[in-house]
Amino acid sequence: LARRCYKQWLWFMVLFMSFSVIYVDAVWPMPQMISSSMARYTLNPREFIFQYSSGSSAQPGCSLLDSAFERYFPLIFTDYRHDEWFRFPFTVVVHVERAECEGYPDADSSESYKLSVCSGQAALRAETVWGALRGLESFSQLVYQDDFGEYFVNETKIEDFPRFQFRGILLDTSRHYLPLHAILKTLDAMSYNKFNVFHWHIVDDPSFPYQSSTFPDLSSKGAFHPSTHVYTQIDVKRVIAHARLRGIRVLAEFDSPGHTQSWGKGQPGLLTPCYKGTVPSGTFGPVNPANSSSYQFMTRLFKEVTSVFPDSYVHLGGDEVDFTCWKSNPDVRGFMLKMGFGTDYTKLESYYMENMVNITKGLNKTAIVWQDVFDYHEKIPVDTVLHIWKGSPGQIQQELSSITLAGYRVILAAPWYINHIDYGQDWEKYYTIQPLNFTGTEQQKKLVIGGEVCMWGEYVDATNLSPRLWPRASAAGERLWSDERMTSSVIDAFPRLVDFRCRLLRRGIQAEPLFVGHCRHEYQGI
Repeated sequence: LARRCYKQWLWFMVLFMSFSVIYVDAVWPMPQMISSSMARYTLNPREFIFQYSSGSSAQPGCSLLDSAFERYFPLIFTDYRHDEWFRFPFTVVVHVERAECEGYPDADSSESYKLSVCSGQAALRAETVWGALRGLESFSQLVYQDDFGEYFVNETKIEDFPRFQFRGILLDTSRHYLPLHAILKTLDAMSYNKFNVFHWHIVDDPSFPYQSSTFPDLSSKGAFHPSTHVYTQIDVKRVIAHARLRGIRVLAEFDSPGHTQSWGKGQPGLLTPCYKGTVPSGTFGPVNPANSSSYQFMTRLFKEVTSVFPDSYVHLGGDEVDFTCWKSNPDVRGFMLKMGFGTDYTKLESYYMENMVNITKGLNKTAIVWQDVFDYHEKIPVDTVLHIWKGSPGQIQQELSSITLAGYRVILAAPWYINHIDYGQDWEKYYTIQPLNFTGTEQQKKLVIGGEVCMWGEYVDATNLSPRLWPRASAAGERLWSDERMTSSVIDAFPRLVDFRCRLLRRGIQAEPLFVGHCRHEYQGI
């Protein structure tokens, strides 16, 4: 009997330890350093508080952290009922070195933090409010429930910071209009994954949903519908505000000279008339780079865009320009001759993009452009950021080497086009990407500032956005945040990602399953 009782006790301890370890290790993405013990503390929702340390630069009235405290309480205590009673008070004390409570995150914002859970309280220290937000997210993931609904957190120490400063998600709102609630929900999920840049590919060939105050005809004639499928100035401000409170930058992209068919509907004379022989065909190509009016229009439009979007960067596009229409147009051919470009239309695109970069530089913004601009040997300022979107693995490595050797900073997106879907666990290929696996010096590799998950919209709208994005994007999220040496195994990552996917479900994110199984708390929105 004694031996049987001992075995039962031993199995209980094994199960208990396994249960605790699973939840202590469930922080996603993996912190740079995390250690934990079996000591655990009961959390009482009725006696749980967030508070500022006495020496913190941020104090009550810091809108960004005050709202974060309110937001994280129901995320931590998901099943809290006001009639419950617990015995143990618990305090999360937050200390911030530099208060930027009313500001916006930028490319140089520190997101580092230190979190210690011991002696019945948690201490969170961060250099900035942005780091404090990341620490609050990690703390929220440390909290777990037992089978009786009680909340616990184990004694834990974390020292954490992002591996890359740029960790982005691209949404395409031109090919399918995404309602505001879908964008805001994506921003919520981004914050749970510690992504920090929302790349808003807001317009493209199919539609122009951005409602410009300077050129209202762009959306009234270029959107799918002039009133139901547009983003008003109020909508845009709401997205920016929602993102700011979660430490997320909003990077606007107005791609040109290609991908602009919808622009031409509301701005006559902007696009190049195509010719069939000696007569116009009635169709239009890219923005007309031979007309000075094109640059006057772009200057006025980007003056508005850069005043609406506070980020110090703006994305100018510059990819996939089809030269066929330019070649057919006699005025463009005449301009080519005048400029000494001969028949090399890459020089014409270079001329256009150099003008666009100079326009944005005059507006005190730094340009991000797709890799095509570099590939065509265009003369752009060295502070321009290049965005890699295409190529085989070998070609991507060569592109990284070439761009960084020229002294430009790089964002890597090509391996994370997750609008492409495969049967099975395709998250694994996104998880095993090595962004710095290319030939180059350490100085070159420092020029890779991060990466981006792209969700292009040909086959994606609000009905399938979340399950197609999550948790597959989470795999890239850990690659961009965490130490690659600690997170190299998909076998180790799988149970953690399964657990995190269940957490996303409980938080209202309709994340698809990784494989056969179930969550203790399934998605409630169906």
